[in-house]
Amino acid sequence: MPPRSRPSRREMIVGTVGSGFAVGTGFALAVRPISAATISTGADGLDAGDIQIPTATGPIPGYRAVPAKRKGKPPIVLVVHEIFGVHEHIRDVCRRVAKLGMLAIAPDLFVRQGDVSKIADFKEISSKVVSKVPDAQVMSDLDATVAWAKTSGGGDAARVAITGFCWGGRITWLYAAHGAGSVGLKAGVAWYGRLVGDKDALRPRQPIDVAGALKAPVLGLYGGQDQGIPVASVEEMRKALAAGSAAAKRSEIHVYPDSGHAFFADYRPSYRPADAADGWSRLGAWLKANGVTP
Repeated sequence: MPPRSRPSRREMIVGTVGSGFAVGTGFALAVRPISAATISTGADGLDAGDIQIPTATGPIPGYRAVPAKRKGKPPIVLVVHEIFGVHEHIRDVCRRVAKLGMLAIAPDLFVRQGDVSKIADFKEISSKVVSKVPDAQVMSDLDATVAWAKTSGGGDAARVAITGFCWGGRITWLYAAHGAGSVGLKAGVAWYGRLVGDKDALRPRQPIDVAGALKAPVLGLYGGQDQGIPVASVEEMRKALAAGSAAAKRSEIHVYPDSGHAFFADYRPSYRPADAADGWSRLGAWLKANGVTP
């Protein structure tokens, strides 16, 4: 896979839109230096760029990519970022999804609490921003993103999917069990999202708590060497899914024995090319099997 090319002049400019917010360009400070293995997906053949997503509490920024030439309405795929926000890796994932013929949208789900792209320390990102983001706010923002995709983005309201990484992997499980927001949601793919953990007023439930009530099937992709998500918790989740709803029973979890956390993150040392490629192939097959793509 080719190393990431230097960003274009457009990529280096942070545009301003509507409310004055825009998703940042480039990579978050906390993940630099960037690996030479970083994948760069061009926007040729795509309509791609920053958007504004109306929500009940005002607009939030996001990034979207969709085929420039398409017949009919494309499926909608929500791409949920890691703790580093909508930085270049997530934008690139959106373009990869769009190259498969879908409308990919990554909303900035941290914007009200802060700009994580400018924070260089992992612990500060967690304590100053991520820990202050309510799950209820995230669910509402994802609902708003789907609404934008249907009304302004030209997406197919009957074919909606979600995929998320790390922090976004946990959110993927929660959204698959979310009430009104799961209308039209056909499938989810969670990449190494935490399954169990502490709960508080902002995060009253963990994926293990909603496993039995899933309204859309989820494919979970995990690393057997992930120190933050023990295999024991993955097995616990499997049991909860097996005893749950019809969608829960249709869900699957695949563990890559030799990979650790963030094995899909090609811009980081944790990247495992073979497992990442296999996971991407599984994502495509999962969306097709669940009626998102033809």
